[in-house]
Amino acid sequence: MTTHPTTKILNRMVQYQTQAPIHETFAALADPTRIAFLERLERADATITQLAERAGISLPGARKHVRVLEGVGLVRTRKQGRARVCTLGPRRLEREAAWLEGYRRTLEERFDHLGKLLDRLKEES
Repeated sequence: MTTHPTTKILNRMVQYQTQAPIHETFAALADPTRIAFLERLERADATITQLAERAGISLPGARKHVRVLEGVGLVRTRKQGRARVCTLGPRRLEREAAWLEGYRRTLEERFDHLGKLLDRLKEES
């Protein structure tokens, strides 16, 4: 029996990504608490404490939600005295909106084809 030494395979290809992958953005938006945070921040900046109180969750829980939103560029935080103030981040979801629009068009085309097929089957019967 031959044994092979354990070796690590390195992928030397570097991928530069300026934005979070689209699936991470959708995962961040999948939580109703995070959506509520974004809706609140549309109106005005807020501290993490204010966001936590409004959502009825603990401060550590609110911090975790804010970190997820920060990770995908939807929220920014800055230290102001003893508090962390949240603002909407630079991302405006253009890439995600374009992906959804393409998916919507594909589904519309499929439903149109299905409708035509059903109409044809009705006529034949």
